[in-house]
Amino acid sequence: MKKLLIAGFTAAIMGVGALTFAAPGNTAPEQSHITGQVIVKFGDDRAAAGVLRQHGLSEGPGIGSTGAHLIKVPAGKELQLIEALSRNPAVEYAEPDEVVTAATDDQYFPRQYALQNTGQSFTNTAGTLTIASGKVDADVDAVEAWNVTTGSGIKVAVLDSGVANDNDDINPKVVARANFTNGETGDDNYGHGTHMAGTVAATADNTHGVAGTCRGCNILDGKVLNDSGVGSSSGLAEGINWSVSNGAKVINMSLGVRASRTLETAVNNAWSKGVVLVAAAGNGGNQTKIYPGGYPNVIAVAATDNFDAKASFSTYGAAWVDIAAPGVNVYSTFPNHPFVLGTQNNRSQGYDVGNGTSVSSAIVAGVAALAWSSHPGATHTSVRAYVESTADKITGTGTYWQHGRVNAGNAVR
Repeated sequence: MKKLLIAGFTAAIMGVGALTFAAPGNTAPEQSHITGQVIVKFGDDRAAAGVLRQHGLSEGPGIGSTGAHLIKVPAGKELQLIEALSRNPAVEYAEPDEVVTAATDDQYFPRQYALQNTGQSFTNTAGTLTIASGKVDADVDAVEAWNVTTGSGIKVAVLDSGVANDNDDINPKVVARANFTNGETGDDNYGHGTHMAGTVAATADNTHGVAGTCRGCNILDGKVLNDSGVGSSSGLAEGINWSVSNGAKVINMSLGVRASRTLETAVNNAWSKGVVLVAAAGNGGNQTKIYPGGYPNVIAVAATDNFDAKASFSTYGAAWVDIAAPGVNVYSTFPNHPFVLGTQNNRSQGYDVGNGTSVSSAIVAGVAALAWSSHPGATHTSVRAYVESTADKITGTGTYWQHGRVNAGNAVR
C-alpha cells in the first residue's frame, strides 16, 4: 500500500459561496511530483538491481500491471536521478510520480435538475438556483432511462478520496474498498469522493436524500486521494488495476494529473480488458489538456449549466474533450461528519451542491453503466459509442466538445 508525501492543495472556488471540484486547469500545484520516489520501467527486470545499485538505490514494488516500479530516492534528487536513469539503455523510461488532485422520490430529488429538469426553483446554502422552465431542457433524461434500466449490479469504480461510511444513501452501495494513499482507510475526510459516488449511484426510492444517475449500480471505492485531496500517479495506476481486478465495468476519475507513461499504460490495460474509463476535463476555463482525460482511451467530460450552456469554468476543446454533462450546482451526497471541503467552503454535511467537471464526469460514468446494463452483448467500445453518439447536440458541439451533452434516455435505447 502506497505511503504518499502530502503536497499542499486548496480546492478552487468559482463564484461566491460556490464549491468547485477542481481538476487542474493550467495551474499546477507548487510541487508537481511526489517527494522521495520515482517511477522506473526496465526493458528487462533482471537488470534492475544492478542499474539501481549504481545510483545507491534499491528495487521497489511493481505498479499494478504496468510493468513499472516505484523506487525510493533521496528527497530533492528525484529529477536528477530520473535524468541519470533515463540515459541507461536498460531503462525503458524513468519519470516523476506526479501529484494527482481532485477535479471537486427521494427527499431532495426535486433539486437534481441534472437528472430531471422539472422547472422548479429551490433554495440551498449557495443561494437560489432557478431551473429554466419550458425553454431549456438541460437534464440528461435519467428518469426516462430508468424506465428501461436502473443498472442493477453494474460495478462502477470511483477512484477518488473515498466514500463516507456514515451516509446511508451511498455507503450501502459500496461493495469493495481499497486505499492507495496515506489517508484514513475506508472513509472520506475530504468529501469529494462521497459526492462523486452519490452522483453515480446513490440509493433511490428510500424516502430521503438523492438518487444516483445509475441508481441500481454498485460502487468500488478506490481511495487514491488522501484526506487533503492529493494523491500520486502511481497510486492512481494501482487503483485502475484494482478496479479491473474487482470487476468494474466503468471507472470514474474526477481528478487531474500531468501526463505519465505509467498512468497511460494502466489506462490502456484497463481499456484492453473491456472497461470504459471516464474522467474530468478540468476547471481551467481554457483548452489545456489534462490527464487521464486527455488519453484517447478515456472519455473526457466538460461541464454544462442549468441552461445547457458551457459552464464558465469548464475546460473545453473538441480536439480532445469528448462530451459534456451538467456540472453547475449539482446536488449529491457528502459525509455526515466534518470534512475538508465542508470546512473550506461551508458545505452542509449529508447533502449539498457542488460544481465542476468532476461532477460531470460522474454523471457520464453513471450513464455509461446504464448503457452497459441495457444492451445485451455490449462491449466497452459499443458502450462508449452509445454514450457519445446519442448525446444531445447542444450549442458548442464540435467546438467545445465533440459529441454534445450526454443523454441517458437515448444511450439506453
